[in-house]
Amino acid sequence: MLVAITVLFIIGYLAIALEHPLRIDKTASALLLGMLLWVLYAFGAETIVPAVSGEELKEFIAASSASLQQESLARQCLEFILNVKIIEHMGDISSTLFFLVGAMTIVELIDVHGGFSIITDRISTRQKRKLLWIICIIAFFLSAVLDNLTTTIVMIMLLRKLVNDQRERWIYASMVVIAANTGGAWSPIGDVTTIMLWVNGNVTTAALMTYVFLPSVIALIIPLVFATRKLNGELPEGNRIVTRSDFISPREKKTIFFLGVGGLIFVPIFKSITHLPPFIGILFVLSLLWIFT
Repeated sequence: MLVAITVLFIIGYLAIALEHPLRIDKTASALLLGMLLWVLYAFGAETIVPAVSGEELKEFIAASSASLQQESLARQCLEFILNVKIIEHMGDISSTLFFLVGAMTIVELIDVHGGFSIITDRISTRQKRKLLWIICIIAFFLSAVLDNLTTTIVMIMLLRKLVNDQRERWIYASMVVIAANTGGAWSPIGDVTTIMLWVNGNVTTAALMTYVFLPSVIALIIPLVFATRKLNGELPEGNRIVTRSDFISPREKKTIFFLGVGGLIFVPIFKSITHLPPFIGILFVLSLLWIFT
């Protein structure tokens, strides 16, 4: 059964990686893979559980009712999966999901209330090369606090106002994507992968920032130098796009921005002080921001 599970995992992982050629959404493939793996795990519980989680199984049986202790090994293993393993894994997954939902909601609140204009409105240069470096540096550090997708969207919205040439817009957009991804890699809350590692206690904030920051900078600088050589001159005046946030006062925009971003930065501090899961900190910050708005 372990061989079957391993083979199924490899096939499922290939389906996720080949999402576009297969024309099957990777989320659907991942869900199907996960459910099939649990089914195989349950069917092979009698042989898998004692081999993989023998000590945990003994502790579970010892703490169980007398009726379960009289059951067959297959039944005991199945109950162990239902009452221990599934709940344990659902707890880990839920912690990550609650954190992501909370963080994404905070970012959305900042965006809806025009908070990011505090940064974007201060970019006034028309020099193409200088603008590229400014946008990439902002995206690099902004994505360390926000998620990569949101940072990319915010920067692309700014580029729509400044860059009209399609070819140049592709260059700027490509570098924004690289900057957002490299910037999110060195922060515990900047990328889905690092969030999962941090929430599960696999990495610490200090170690992640210490060992990954410099490689992230290098990963940004190298393509940025090549992209800079593709741009020359100055940009023409762009058309200003009116949005709902234009009707929000500058004071409120600043307050929302600093509350939201400050709250996101506060979460790792909250975890180190209280030793509670990060999702509690992010939901605490979200509740305060929600009350304010």
